[in-house]
Amino acid sequence: MTRYVGIDPSTKTGLVILNESGEVLHKEEITTKKTKEPQRFIDIANKIERRLAFGDVICIEGFSYGSKGKGVSTQYGIGWQIRSMLVIYGFDYYEVAPGAVKKFASGKGNTKKDELVLPIYKRWGFESSSDNIRDAYILSQIARGIEELGELTKFQYEVVKTVKGA
Repeated sequence: MTRYVGIDPSTKTGLVILNESGEVLHKEEITTKKTKEPQRFIDIANKIERRLAFGDVICIEGFSYGSKGKGVSTQYGIGWQIRSMLVIYGFDYYEVAPGAVKKFASGKGNTKKDELVLPIYKRWGFESSSDNIRDAYILSQIARGIEELGELTKFQYEVVKTVKGA
């Protein structure tokens, strides 16, 4: 049975795993008690690796390159550590731009995070108080779309086509 994984890298990393029918098998906001870098990054990546299985179709949210602020270097550190872990352990993954994540759920790539709550609920009946888990959920649905499970809208198909590089 193929599983569909969404990863939203952050200090509170969202992780969602779906089955082929789109049912949630696992959802979690992964954190760490480690306080020093790179140990924090490694701990988060290791926790993700322990939840993965070979054959998973994985989508990870891409970097927000235009972002500024204190937390950006931390976001990059966590993101690269997770990607390195995926490569080291032999997992393939798809990179999904932040705007594409929003577009897949709402039809618009510039939708604010809090404005995604309703489209996610209306489209899939999924809800979470964590925007990290919500983003991971959308990413897992994109992974399902890559495998052409379920019907896609025109804008969802455009996202999948871009992610696959087709």
